[in-house]
Amino acid sequence: MVRRRAGPLLDLRTELPHGASVSLLTATWRLVAASLSLLAVLASPAWPAGEPGRFDHYVLTLSWSPTYCETAAQADPGQCDRARPFAFVVHGLWPQYERGWPEFCRKPAPFVPEPVLRGMLDIMPSRGLVLHQWRKHGTCSGLDANAYFGTVRRAFGEVTIPPQFRHLDTYRSVSPDDVEAAFRAANPGLAANMIAVDCDGRRLTEVKICLDRRLDFAPCAEVDRRACRASRIVMPPTRGG
Repeated sequence: MVRRRAGPLLDLRTELPHGASVSLLTATWRLVAASLSLLAVLASPAWPAGEPGRFDHYVLTLSWSPTYCETAAQADPGQCDRARPFAFVVHGLWPQYERGWPEFCRKPAPFVPEPVLRGMLDIMPSRGLVLHQWRKHGTCSGLDANAYFGTVRRAFGEVTIPPQFRHLDTYRSVSPDDVEAAFRAANPGLAANMIAVDCDGRRLTEVKICLDRRLDFAPCAEVDRRACRASRIVMPPTRGG
């Protein structure tokens, strides 16, 4: 077989005025980097990140307390004592953008008055949880601590917990669709694109419900995209059950 002699290698350098030269490959990568930076800017949230009071909607996150108590390395005794059989509790009320979310909008976070903190323990049964949620999410609401936690309570009051999930005596196998359907049946106006069920792969962890700033049910495509994809999950029983 006759082999053709290889021609000269492609010169990746391009001559610039006054004898300057740069690598064509380097120039190409610089152009790619600049393009990616521009795309990142265009994809940024609608509001400046971390500005209190500037957000699109809320996500009310309800935690299935038995899963937390069963899996947490250091479960809060105030939440997981067997004398306190919590079912769904409030994890948080999170200001959200259409894409992404703000967090830790004020550092240091303003003080949470003790009466306000104690007043939340029936639906957020952990002092550490209350304080963390205020620092991370509440400071982005544009409200003071008293008003924010009042809004959390009102949001929780807007949602009816399905009766079959208020107390469980034994482990229950469900599908994420079962849980979603039960919440939708108990809450007229709650559509499929307004709720998401989360899991850790085996257990139900949370139900997330999207609300507008008036606390009416609202669609939230990004939250729905992050939902549990398992076909079957387990709901551990309530403590003391």
